[in-house]
Amino acid sequence: MAAKKKIMIVVGTRPNFIKVTQFRRVLAGHPSMEMVLVHTGQHFDERMSTVFFEQFGLTPDLFLNIGQGSPNTQMANIMLGLEKAILEYQPDIVLVPGDVNSTLAAALAANKTGVKLGHIESGLRSFDRSMPEEFNRVLTDLMADHFFVTEQSGMDHLLKEGHKKEYIHFVGNTMIDTMVAFSSQIESSDIVSRFGLEPKQFVLMTMHRPATVDHKEGLTQLLELIRSVTKKYKVVFPIHPRTVKKLREFGMYDWMNNNEGLQMTDPLDYFAFQKLVKECKLIITDSGGIQEESTFLGVPCLTLRPNTERPVTVTLGTNLILPFEIPVIMEKVAMVEAGTFKKGIVPPMWDGKSTERIVQTLSKIL
Repeated sequence: MAAKKKIMIVVGTRPNFIKVTQFRRVLAGHPSMEMVLVHTGQHFDERMSTVFFEQFGLTPDLFLNIGQGSPNTQMANIMLGLEKAILEYQPDIVLVPGDVNSTLAAALAANKTGVKLGHIESGLRSFDRSMPEEFNRVLTDLMADHFFVTEQSGMDHLLKEGHKKEYIHFVGNTMIDTMVAFSSQIESSDIVSRFGLEPKQFVLMTMHRPATVDHKEGLTQLLELIRSVTKKYKVVFPIHPRTVKKLREFGMYDWMNNNEGLQMTDPLDYFAFQKLVKECKLIITDSGGIQEESTFLGVPCLTLRPNTERPVTVTLGTNLILPFEIPVIMEKVAMVEAGTFKKGIVPPMWDGKSTERIVQTLSKIL
C-alpha cells in the first residue's frame, strides 16, 4: 500500500486557528492523506488554548512554544523549531494560512528545507507598506508553490505578479467553513442576554491597530467616537489588554469605565464573539477577518482604515472603508438606522465547503 501523503499545517495566532478548524474532519474522508497541526505559539495564553482544545476540538500535534519576543526573535525561533519538525515529519506539503509572522516564518522554513508550500488566503493585497502583514503576504506568495484563493482580487493579483494559472486555486474562504460548522454552538451562546443586550439594538466595536490604540491622539479620537455612538446605542467593545494599559497610561480609562453606554469586556471566545457579530446592528472596526464574517452574515460593517486587503467585502459585501472622521462615521451609522445602507451579497464560494475544495486539490497535486 502506498504511503500516506503528509500535510503539515502551521498556525500561530487566533485568526489563523479559525481558518483551519475543518481540515481534520475533511481529511478523515481521504485515507490517502494525513495531517500534522503545528502551533507556533506566536499568540499564547489560556484563552487561546481554550479556543483550540474546547471549542474547536482541535488539539495541535506539536506546540513550538516560542514565547514572547521581537518579531525577529519570534520568527527565528519558529524557523528553528519548524526546521526540526519538517526534517522529522517529512511532509509532502506545508500549508500556511493568512499573513502573520508565523505565516512568513513557516514559509521560509518550508522553502529552505525544500518542501512544497501552499498558502491559504493567497493573493490578498492592501498595497499599504505601513502594514507589516502586507510584507508577510507578498513574501509568502513569492515562495508558495500552490495558491489557495478566497476572492477574485487574489486571482487577479497573483496572475499580475506572474504566477502560473495552474497553481492558483480559487477555493473560497475557510473562515466561513468554521462559521458554518459551528453555527449551532454560536447560536446557543448566551452572551447577548448575559450582557443585557437587545438583538439589533447594539453596536459591536473592535479596535486593535497600533495606529489607533497605541498613542494619545488615536485614543482621544476613539473616546470621542464612543461618546458619539453611545448617545444612541449601547456599544460592546472587547478590548485588548494592551489597549487597557495604554488607556490607564494616558489617564483615560476611568472615562471609558464610567460610560454607561459602553460595555467593555476581555477578548471573547469564538462562539460568544460570533454571536455578537450576528446579533449587532452594525460593526465599527479596524480589523481584518471581521470584514468577511460580517459580509457573510449581512451585517453592516464600517472599517476605519485607509484600505482593505479584502476588497470583495466592499464591492459585493456589507463592508465600507472609511476615514477615522466622526461626522463621516456617524452619517453612515444614520444610514444603517434609516435602512438605506447597502445590503450586500455573499461572495462566490463562501459556502462552508472551502476546506473540502483545498483537500480535493491536494489529493490531485500530491
